[in-house]
Amino acid sequence: MATLLVKNAEVLVTMDGGRQELAGGGFFATDGWIDKIGLAADLPETADEVLDASGHVVLPGLINTHHHLYQTLTRGVPAAQSAGLFQWLRTLYPIWANLTPDDVHTATRTGLAELALSGCTTVFDHQYLWPNGSAVDDQVAAAREIGVRFHASRGSMSLSEKDGGLPPDSVVQDEDEILLDTERVIQEFHDPDPGAMIRIVVAPCSPFSVTGGAMRDAVALARNHGVHLHTHMAETMDEEAFCLETFGRRPIEYAEDLHWMGPDVWFAHGVFVSPDEVRRMAQAGTGVAHCPTSNMRVASGIAPVAGYLAAGVRTGLGVDGSASNDASNMLAETRQAMLLARLATAPGVGEPGEQLAVRDALGMATNGGAAVLGRDDVGSLEPGKAADFFTIDLNRLEYAGAQWDPVAAAVLLQPSRVDNTYVHGRAVVRDAALVTAEERLLAQAHNEATRRLISGA
Repeated sequence: MATLLVKNAEVLVTMDGGRQELAGGGFFATDGWIDKIGLAADLPETADEVLDASGHVVLPGLINTHHHLYQTLTRGVPAAQSAGLFQWLRTLYPIWANLTPDDVHTATRTGLAELALSGCTTVFDHQYLWPNGSAVDDQVAAAREIGVRFHASRGSMSLSEKDGGLPPDSVVQDEDEILLDTERVIQEFHDPDPGAMIRIVVAPCSPFSVTGGAMRDAVALARNHGVHLHTHMAETMDEEAFCLETFGRRPIEYAEDLHWMGPDVWFAHGVFVSPDEVRRMAQAGTGVAHCPTSNMRVASGIAPVAGYLAAGVRTGLGVDGSASNDASNMLAETRQAMLLARLATAPGVGEPGEQLAVRDALGMATNGGAAVLGRDDVGSLEPGKAADFFTIDLNRLEYAGAQWDPVAAAVLLQPSRVDNTYVHGRAVVRDAALVTAEERLLAQAHNEATRRLISGA
């Protein structure tokens, strides 16, 4: 049995039901599972590995509930820099059609490494196009190399431009092929057990890129296998207009018609959702991945986060794709979520209300994200949970003067890379450097792939 002792934290942030914070706290873990939390006097004195967290704030690993890792290869594409979502997609679809299996593997490794360096320990990725023989297998291999928990989607698009959808033929797939491969990856990779490192999610892309029949088939397949469902929903006014014109329904109403509501479902974005639709989502147990930076980048709008939280909607955070965020940093996304929610309640901007508290933003990034993904084994530091955590050294220059409230400092101050990230008791980041891969080699391989895509474009 491998044991880990974390001790002497400036503050140990548990994010448990009582949001307990322990000055001088720590914990003891065996084989990646937390046995006991407390002060040094309450814990064993020795372990196979001892992490002295003096001067550090220790927090639960952050949980990313929406991403498109392949998009790290297309950051800052000139024609997409100032485009709204639909034009942004039309610009990028033809480039993404040239992705290879090696590209998907490389981009996945790069994005997961970035996330780990920002304290993220569990990642959901929504890849919905699989050109040139690429597959979920390429992503799973990359996730195992980096060492984070990975919820991989078998995403899909089946409604091409010629049939009334948005994407071109080059990036859509036959619906029978989609179902067969989705079943294959569930059987091959999905692990339903506590502590799972790999899980599979059934994830048709969006109302404007997948047929209603494919959405219904996805529901039936996912519920037959007991896996979760995810899709983009209510992201932009363009999407709302498309749904009204094509289906005679607003996006959430359309989702309800397709049985895409329930505790096994979460939507990405959920920007244009009425108060009554928020209430219906809460009643059904449907969750949402809030992606503030992406929503700002493509000028989608501001999601009703205060309404979601007040209604009890399971709400997590997502960095979204790196072509619409341009970074994979969960600490930055947590800060952005707090700031945008406060702007939404500013006079003359939105509905007046209380400012989103620092610890509520942190809650969305930790146990909120765990609830969205349907996990009760991560998202907080307490006995029986996985030893997924990260630490920040408060003695670094960018945190100087933040001793008033070290927990708030983790969110309020301009984020940089964390000092340590552990997943199931194993170091992925140590002393602000990636342990599981060579960063320079990652960047080199990634840039070579990007240059090839540029030359092809």
